[in-house]
Amino acid sequence: MSDEKKRSPAIAAAIIFVGFLALFFVMPPIMMWLAETFSPYLAAGFGVLAVASFFLVFWLRARHQRQRGR
Repeated sequence: MSDEKKRSPAIAAAIIFVGFLALFFVMPPIMMWLAETFSPYLAAGFGVLAVASFFLVFWLRARHQRQRGR
């Protein structure tokens, strides 16, 4: 049981990291499309939200774990 508790956070962090890695891989074409189709400001806003969401997810996860008493 103790070994499972040690691996679970690492596995969750790895899954989150891989998901954001995929997002950041496709982010430049999405930003180019947004800038050409709508507005460069919208593309910049999308970039800022994508980067901020990376930190927001880990902050929310840490907050949730603190409330659970880990």
